[in-house]
Amino acid sequence: MSQDLMEKIVSLCKRRGFIAPSSEIYGGFESCYDYGFLGALLKNNIKQSWWKTMTQYRDDIVGVDASILMSPKVWQASGHLTAGFADSLVECKKCHHRFRKDYLKEDKCPDCGGQLTEEKKFNLMMKTFVGSIENEAAVTYLRGETCQGIYMNYQFMRETMRLKIPFGIAQIGKAFRNEITTRYFIFKTREFEQMEMQYFVEPDEKKKEKLFDYWKKERMNWYVSLGIKKDNLRFREHRKDELAHYAKKAVDIEYKFPWGWDEIEGIHDRGDWDLSNHSKHSGQDLSYYDEQTKKKFIPHIIETSAGADRNFLSFLINAYDEVEGGRTKTTEAKKESEVVLRLDKKLSPIKAAILPLVKNKKDLVKKAREVYDLLKMNWMCQYDEAGSIGRRYRRQDETGTPSCLTIDFDSLEKNDVTVRDRDTMKQERIKIKELVDYLREKLEGR
Repeated sequence: MSQDLMEKIVSLCKRRGFIAPSSEIYGGFESCYDYGFLGALLKNNIKQSWWKTMTQYRDDIVGVDASILMSPKVWQASGHLTAGFADSLVECKKCHHRFRKDYLKEDKCPDCGGQLTEEKKFNLMMKTFVGSIENEAAVTYLRGETCQGIYMNYQFMRETMRLKIPFGIAQIGKAFRNEITTRYFIFKTREFEQMEMQYFVEPDEKKKEKLFDYWKKERMNWYVSLGIKKDNLRFREHRKDELAHYAKKAVDIEYKFPWGWDEIEGIHDRGDWDLSNHSKHSGQDLSYYDEQTKKKFIPHIIETSAGADRNFLSFLINAYDEVEGGRTKTTEAKKESEVVLRLDKKLSPIKAAILPLVKNKKDLVKKAREVYDLLKMNWMCQYDEAGSIGRRYRRQDETGTPSCLTIDFDSLEKNDVTVRDRDTMKQERIKIKELVDYLREKLEGR
């Protein structure tokens, strides 16, 4: 049943323009995906919600957009070029396929049954070259995580934005890891997008523990506020033997996916590992001087690190609802099941669909176009005149559109439209001149 649900999610994404395999006309490219228009809209809405929550609604966090390419010295200092950022890899002596050791249930190749080699460490950083000559002097790396760009800008942002501890720096951006085993559609890929915030605090264990718990609750509440069911979320604290080399403490927020519980965000106590190492390797003093206490120290860091793609998948699965026999019950032959994507209105790619009752009546089409032109200046809207009105409703239900506006023959006389609610299917007649205020209240609660 779980596998069946994932197949339906992948099918929906392709069918309705959310996600498709990258380079598909050439047979695709393993573990790489392209976001179509609706997928890009949904992902952007997730990122915008996170960005506003972290920066716009607070006065202690600012944002940054750091370069993907940085000096290789950054990755040397951070420990990413050592065994600390590597997977245990085994190779089949027969078919030469490679696998992560911790993913294997047996000591034989899962593809051909051949004998496996001893495990070796495989670094996950993606190497590239800068300049016209491909030699060791030109080597750099696609960033393996976005937080290092934040550390590179710690001093710059602190000084220019006049920040006082505790404060945070947030960033959304692409990261790259040469994963051996990719899995579960967009859940684990080699190119992915992170939403990370580094919160700089003084090295006081009691204060730090309090802030750590604060950020655990804040991040969990964000998912709940966007409609994720509480029963499908949980905290999981890392054991000491599974902590990353930089972490003093780590707690994952996990979502109950069809294959089981898995991480969508991590909250980490990174101690002073990052700034201390960058201070040491760069020769720059990255300490903080507290004018009130007259103390100088290297700040400790509490990190919140969420995957935008994993968030996308969890919100999609959470919203997916299949209604057996269709949404409108009739005495006729039983309908096929219909899909409704019950996304939170803030995340829905299209906020309102404008539908003329029939497309071959010029007056209806003209009026519908007027309504579309009115609303598109306020929200992402879609004009749709193809197929029967019932079929168009179902298309919008499948992509999570909260409101469908139908322009019928009464609309020409009364200057109003029928607004159908995605979740309740309730229909209301609303005057066109009142539509903007009506939808603002419906979509934004104001």
